[in-house]
This record gives sequence, C-alpha cells and structure tokens, in this order.
Amino acid sequence: VQLQASGGGLVQPGGSLRLSCAASGSGSIFKINAMGWYRQAPGKQRELVAAISSDGNTNAPESVKGRFTVSRDNAKNTVYLQMNSLKPEDTAVYYCHAYGAHFDSGAYYYSDYWGKGTLVTVSS
Repeated sequence: VQLQASGGGLVQPGGSLRLSCAASGSGSIFKINAMGWYRQAPGKQRELVAAISSDGNTNAPESVKGRFTVSRDNAKNTVYLQMNSLKPEDTAVYYCHAYGAHFDSGAYYYSDYWGKGTLVTVSS
C-alpha cells in the first residue's frame, strides 16, 4: 500500500490549507481501516494531528480541535485534513498514516503505512 500526500506549502498565520492523501495498492487487493495525519516539527517528536476510523469516528489533540478537521472518502481511499486558523507552531512536516492490510496468498496482512510527508510552513 502506498500513500501519496499533497497540499502542503507556505501560509500566513490565520490562513488555511487542505492536505489530501490517497492510498493505492499498485494493483494489489488491500483494505484501509484507520487513516490520519501526524506531524513532526524540527527537534520534536512526531505527534498525532488527527485520525479517523473507517466508520467516521475522529480523534485529535486539544491543540488542533476547533481548527483542524479530518475527513475521508472511503470510496477513494483518501483522507483530508482541513487546517484553519493556522499558527506558526503548526509549522512541521505532516505525514499521512494508514492502518490497513494487503491481500496475499489467501490472507490479509495488516501493517502501518506512512506517506513521505509534506511540509507546512506558517509564517508571515
């Protein structure tokens, strides 16, 4: 399973950005359970930004609640992160994450999958 993220960039404080991440299987059979976003700022550990289950339940830390919204399109295996009221402290590399499985030799094999990361810079 491969994850392809897009939508990062430079934005002024108070601005908005929307990240997208699509999962694909390069022709193989796969299924995705949870999807979401993590971020890692320079010198800091990677942290959860928002996650969403296959049935739409979401989870996010207090630092982004009310500003960030995670959503997904199960038919497209795509997760979105709408980020509003961005702050300089939101500056980080944002990583798409999925927990899912690929089908091989009669069974599904579950694993965590990560995208390459997209840089979000909030600065005036």
